[in-house]
Amino acid sequence: MLDVRGLSNVTDFFVVATLGNVRQLDAVREEIERVFAGQGWRIWHTEGEAHPPAAGSEALNWVLLDCGGVVVHLFDSAAHDFYRLEDLWADAPRLRVPFDPAAPGPRQTPA
Repeated sequence: MLDVRGLSNVTDFFVVATLGNVRQLDAVREEIERVFAGQGWRIWHTEGEAHPPAAGSEALNWVLLDCGGVVVHLFDSAAHDFYRLEDLWADAPRLRVPFDPAAPGPRQTPA
């Protein structure tokens, strides 16, 4: 996650994720949309697409979800290497998002 407050007048944070394939990219996008809808939060704009590459070509699969103060960028590895947002926003502090394997997942309920 990049903290772009003070560097951008469009948003406060970029979340950048690289997924292994189109199915994972679509699944993460759908989960973000589901969680936002369940919380009553709005996704202002969605851009980009994810699809398997045509024979003999390499697709750049990416999706941008504009959530207001947070913009989520989902890439496959080719698109991530092409856009290199971390380099473009090199002055932005990087925030570590902690992973807690004990935390309930989106489809789990606490015991």
